[in-house]
Amino acid sequence: MKVLFVHPSSLMYSELYLRLEPLGLELVAEAARQAGHSVRLLDLQVFRHRHLFAILERWRPDAVGFSLNYLANVPEVIDLALEVRGRLEHCFVFVGGHSASFVAEEVIRHARGAIDCVVRGEGEEITPRLLAMVEAGEPAITLLPGVVTAQSEGPCPELVADLDCIRPQHRLLPRRRRYFIGTLDPCASVELARGCPWDCSFCSAWTFYGRSYRKSSPEVAAEEIASIREPGIFIVDDVAFIDGDHGYAVGREIERRGLRKRYYLETRTDVLLRNSEVFRYWSRLGLSYMFLGLEAIDDAQLKAHRKRVSLGKSLEALEFARSLDVAVAVNIIADPAWDEGCFAAIREWATSVPEIVHLTVNTPYPGTETWLTNGGKLITRDYRLFDVQHAVLPTRLPLKRFYEELVTTQQVLNRKHLGFRALWKTFTLTMGLLARGQTNFLRMLWKFDQVYNAKRQFADHRRPIRYEIDLPPERAVGLDARSLYVHRPPSGTASASA
Repeated sequence: MKVLFVHPSSLMYSELYLRLEPLGLELVAEAARQAGHSVRLLDLQVFRHRHLFAILERWRPDAVGFSLNYLANVPEVIDLALEVRGRLEHCFVFVGGHSASFVAEEVIRHARGAIDCVVRGEGEEITPRLLAMVEAGEPAITLLPGVVTAQSEGPCPELVADLDCIRPQHRLLPRRRRYFIGTLDPCASVELARGCPWDCSFCSAWTFYGRSYRKSSPEVAAEEIASIREPGIFIVDDVAFIDGDHGYAVGREIERRGLRKRYYLETRTDVLLRNSEVFRYWSRLGLSYMFLGLEAIDDAQLKAHRKRVSLGKSLEALEFARSLDVAVAVNIIADPAWDEGCFAAIREWATSVPEIVHLTVNTPYPGTETWLTNGGKLITRDYRLFDVQHAVLPTRLPLKRFYEELVTTQQVLNRKHLGFRALWKTFTLTMGLLARGQTNFLRMLWKFDQVYNAKRQFADHRRPIRYEIDLPPERAVGLDARSLYVHRPPSGTASASA
């Protein structure tokens, strides 16, 4: 079969700070390629809809698979599925990805027959089996784990048995030099481990994986890194180096091969403290950027998010991170209940520390506990606003005023890193990138006011809505967290203690 895999367009946040290669889609595409199918990838972060329509016309694929990792992309994917159905009546159209796994039934309903099925859960192993059934004309695809159609739903999705079996062929993706994160330009992505054993109330990573945690073999991971041409690498693990021994082992394989890259990773403050020497080791290997999910600067809010780490420990982790000579960024979750005083306190704290501070808006997502506890309070059901940059819950301040305070705070934090000394460092970095023909980072520097604009964000709430997210069911007393799981790991699945 000829199979086209499509990633939707960029979201608001990625218009500015990053554009990452769609690693999950590459994994699924490679699995299909190894199963004997002719495969193409199209990433609408770097291409346009007209490129998709041209491929449909000229190549005429037998199947089109859309990646739906972000809830805000739901309307675009549905509209594109309708376009595919209108242009290729007999093409098999399917959708998979993180967010699709939590809203499968409503996505199918919105598409009005344009989407044949949604694949819930990990897709590398099930997608080739699905395509084989479609090619053979076998209709009972919901016999497959995780497959959902308008008529029925298959068994529970299954975790990939071995992360080493399928590794992405990065060469399948065109225009690779368009991917970056900050000054890592260009930047590829790799996965060393998958899953998260913690249970933060605002997060759906742990509910997707059923609190499981699995690792690639150090040798296979290092071989993949060796195959990547880009000088920058984003380690996509939800929490990097949970297993310190594994982090050391991968690092030794990288060192043995003499690989020199610059790395960006995300981790927790308590993991950073627990495995501090692993991170120190990686700083010698090329670790350049570290993102820490601080989330709040008071213990009460940390407890509400169920971070399971105190503010004192988080601040201790920041002190240690500063000793590594790497750029450190932290995230703070802006609560819709904040008033002017709360925003002012964040500005005061953020300008007093050397770290890059990002703000995201507290957003209940399907698959999180906060979706069940707060989803019924939504002020909008527009999928497009579920991007952690818009408020979807009632705000204490008038909504327009909330955005003004949010953008003012973001502007203050942005200017902190564009003062004279910071600008000089940025200038030298930018000149080096331009000398290599890379313009992603330079474009980012001048787009801030276009992207983060209170009038724009407020106006987004007034756009016509074609597709509305379903409200969560009424919460039963005594929530069983396992009811949120997409995957239900079998006994004996590797995990790490939280």
